[in-house]
Amino acid sequence: MLIDHVKVTSAFAADDEAAWPLSVPAIRDVAKNGLTFTSDLVVLVGANGSGKSTLLEGIAEAYGLDVRGGHGGRRYSSPLDKSPLGEALRLHRTSRGSKFTGRNATGFFLRAETAHGMLAYMTDMGIAGYGDRLSWEVSHGESYLQAITGRFNGPGLYLLDEAEGPLSFQSTLVLLHHLRELVTTHNAQVIYSTHSPLVAALPAAQILELSEDGICEQDWSDLETVRLWQAFLRHPQRMFDAD
Repeated sequence: MLIDHVKVTSAFAADDEAAWPLSVPAIRDVAKNGLTFTSDLVVLVGANGSGKSTLLEGIAEAYGLDVRGGHGGRRYSSPLDKSPLGEALRLHRTSRGSKFTGRNATGFFLRAETAHGMLAYMTDMGIAGYGDRLSWEVSHGESYLQAITGRFNGPGLYLLDEAEGPLSFQSTLVLLHHLRELVTTHNAQVIYSTHSPLVAALPAAQILELSEDGICEQDWSDLETVRLWQAFLRHPQRMFDAD
């Protein structure tokens, strides 16, 4: 692993818990207890508003990745102020991860909110690793796959925020196999935010469920999203019954 623990500054932890982002239970949990990672593959699972993207963005900022997304180890064209959480987060880097700072903060941040514009810009500007086909020649999902196969190929921290969104079932499997290869053959760590039971099923992944109770490590079969999908697939019509 490159990062095995995150915590926040004491000043941030003492802020008003009724104000964002401490009003989010998962973020409040990190502020009080920190968060420990035990695998090179970490999956954050939770409902909308549970704090997954907020936490992932804060980790990106603390590590040195552009919050708009894209590859690490580059100079920002227009630096942005960090979010309150990104300013306060402190990453405990392992001996392997200690060299991944500053311009050496390699990896990638694939952020759902900004991915379309970021990938189109990188491709159309001819930035290496984002694919040979221009943005208007490919679908949204194909643009993701171009970047994944071209840029997810070296050491560093890889952060993905609902990256399976534009992908088919088969393409999501391609992504997940690529991520497993990334952590087994390179000095890489992956933290993935998702709603998907398919993504959460990544072998050897540490699954952290974000909820109104904070953050709890879970087995795949105990996740709420897994139980809901299983119930739907067994009896899909029941989900639409008025009674």
